[in-house]
Amino acid sequence: MKQSKLMCALGLGLATMIASAASAAQEGPNPNRVWVKFKSVNAAGSASARGAVAAPNLGQRIQALRSKLGAAKAGDAVLNYQFDRINAAVMTLASPEAVKALRANPDVESVEIDQPRYLQAQSVPYGIDQVQARDAWDANRDGVIDTGAATGAGIKVCIIDSGLNKNHEEFAGLTITGYPTGWDTDTCGHGTHVAGTIAAANNSAGVVGVSPGKVSLHIVKIFGSNGYNGGEHGQCSWTYSSTLADAAQRCQAAGAKVINMSLGGPNSSITERTAFQTVADAGVLSIAAAGNDGNNTQSYPAGYSSVVSVAAVDSANVKAGFSQFTPKVELAAPGVDVQSTYPLKNDPLTVGTSSFAATPVAGSKQATASAAWVNGGLCQTSSSTWRNKIVVCQRGTNTFLDKITKAKSGRAAGVVIYNNVDGALNIGLYTGTAPNLSPTTTTLPAVGISKADGEYLVANLAGQTATVDATPSVANNAYQTMSGTSMATPHVAGSAAVVWSAKPTATAQQVRDALDATALDIDAAGRDDNTGWGLVQIPAAIAELQAQ
Repeated sequence: MKQSKLMCALGLGLATMIASAASAAQEGPNPNRVWVKFKSVNAAGSASARGAVAAPNLGQRIQALRSKLGAAKAGDAVLNYQFDRINAAVMTLASPEAVKALRANPDVESVEIDQPRYLQAQSVPYGIDQVQARDAWDANRDGVIDTGAATGAGIKVCIIDSGLNKNHEEFAGLTITGYPTGWDTDTCGHGTHVAGTIAAANNSAGVVGVSPGKVSLHIVKIFGSNGYNGGEHGQCSWTYSSTLADAAQRCQAAGAKVINMSLGGPNSSITERTAFQTVADAGVLSIAAAGNDGNNTQSYPAGYSSVVSVAAVDSANVKAGFSQFTPKVELAAPGVDVQSTYPLKNDPLTVGTSSFAATPVAGSKQATASAAWVNGGLCQTSSSTWRNKIVVCQRGTNTFLDKITKAKSGRAAGVVIYNNVDGALNIGLYTGTAPNLSPTTTTLPAVGISKADGEYLVANLAGQTATVDATPSVANNAYQTMSGTSMATPHVAGSAAVVWSAKPTATAQQVRDALDATALDIDAAGRDDNTGWGLVQIPAAIAELQAQ
């Protein structure tokens, strides 16, 4: 949000608020409450062209209008707001007839209903309806299908990820266990986002999950601080195949029927493959992300036959450009711009009196820096003019790490990188080339912002002081939009839990077969490498499973 632009916009409309007992709260919006736009003074004939007669002010015109309505026995017009700068007022009239009389007044240019605006509380992410979750469990939804009240209750889903902010408002009352100590915190954000897609409560806040507040969760934290083995150093992006295999066995031991793995790597492991087959033989359904490299290379564990590989599609059911396409892709689910729970609240980037939504760059120094800012363009070469300044870089041409390295060479105090495509910029620092990337760190605080905000900053805020805060803070009511096959995977894991709850005696293979057989074919006819059998459809899968 740009505060300076917002205040300018509000200045147009914030005039005089008129308090009145007659404007007390009602059961619902009053259709007789209207915007009244007055004609310009000359058009209304209230003053001569020579200006010999003083033009009445807006308040006088409003009072004259109310008097005319009273004389016509149309009832009083209660004044709610007076907007002098736009020559308008908001009035609550006594009846529809009074509205008609108002429209006929020669001093009035237009009359329109004061349209209601509602508090935007809980929203339903588009993916929830794409997999038809509410058609299975929402009894208040038109056209809900009788699935025997299948909600996911009684099914435990194990999430192997970066932990969970257990205190987030969306997980209140949910049965949650985990491993190791610290599983109930999430310094990376990824695991909490995944969990929200599966199980966010159907309450008055935030978002709703595929199985809202019904499944139980077991969290195995392998990324981030307090993660075990590969995650012990606080890495949010990598671990070992042995750690993953051990985590899967812990999921099985905890009684999970479904495992969600929004993760993967480019190389297979014979021992890891054996471990997942053992888990499958024990009756657990493992589900993993197909990968985000946008090519036809195979990611693992999604590439093992014992694991369901999930591709990502957008809200139009088109395969995401980043989603890997291989012969192992089995199902597809929403994975583009998915809104879900998040454990951290990012402080905004401030520039002068303006404020912009910002996301700390993963791997940058978790610190705050405040200084005058300088436009570094693409930040391909460092400059002595960057010394002790906040350098603003545009995404593109060279890597994020290279931009920040150039800023560090120029003795900068901090870095802001803005996107070159629409949307927020949520990035990390890596060395190497895909798919062989290794996370790295820098000693400069850095944040990412959207293309629109970056362009506005560069064009309008020269000479202002910028404050970069790359230190995220824990929040129990935060939400964030993310994209990736990581986001598609929990849609399938949550769907599997809902389907399985319709027939708890079914086997993992029967649930998997039901999901495959009833998926909506959205790409090439039959199974294809882009989206597998297609988009998960919960009610049809339930019917298929119950018929077995």
